[in-house]
Amino acid sequence: MLKRCTAEAIGTFAIVFFGCGGMMVAERFPGAISPAAISVVFGLVVMAMIYTLGHISGAHFNPAVTLAFAITRHFPFRSVLLYWTAQCIGSLIASGLLFLLLPHGIGYGETVPRVPLLQAFIWEVILTFTLMFVVMGVAKDSRAVGMLAGLVIGATVMLTAVVGGPITGDSMNPARSLGPAIASGRIDVLWLYILGPMVGAVLGALIYQWVRGEREPQS
Repeated sequence: MLKRCTAEAIGTFAIVFFGCGGMMVAERFPGAISPAAISVVFGLVVMAMIYTLGHISGAHFNPAVTLAFAITRHFPFRSVLLYWTAQCIGSLIASGLLFLLLPHGIGYGETVPRVPLLQAFIWEVILTFTLMFVVMGVAKDSRAVGMLAGLVIGATVMLTAVVGGPITGDSMNPARSLGPAIASGRIDVLWLYILGPMVGAVLGALIYQWVRGEREPQS
């Protein structure tokens, strides 16, 4: 379990360090990274970490995904808090290093809604639902081509980031939002990026199981 939790921490660290780091570089060094490329950065780092660590920890890197897997009996409830802790530690370390290694600026990769809170909440639910529905289909259904899971999930992250990024920041991941929220001091809306993804992920997993007609959990 220690090795699995370490893998979860490293995977979450990479997502925050390179994804949010890309946002910070784009803001602090205009022209260095195109804002349009940020969605690609997030998708690529997710894909890379899935292929690198998926066989060790299951490549959750997201407390909402961990909760959804537990509720649908693809992951033991007794390990949920351990995974959550590891994921949050990875996020906090990544944000702390970015804070130290880059010049101070306006943003720290935080997710901030640009629409009213209720609308933002619904957006986060839908975005995370889509991600989790895809994850269940390509990673937990024995009929899927497992080797394509990382590619498909990474592409889904890119897709949701392109559409949802300008609206809510496209978090879909409480751990991804935690470190940047603390670094930027924007903890006032953090609840949105905890509750929305949790609801969306659980709904996505349960509805996929219902659509699939699954009666027994797949390992």
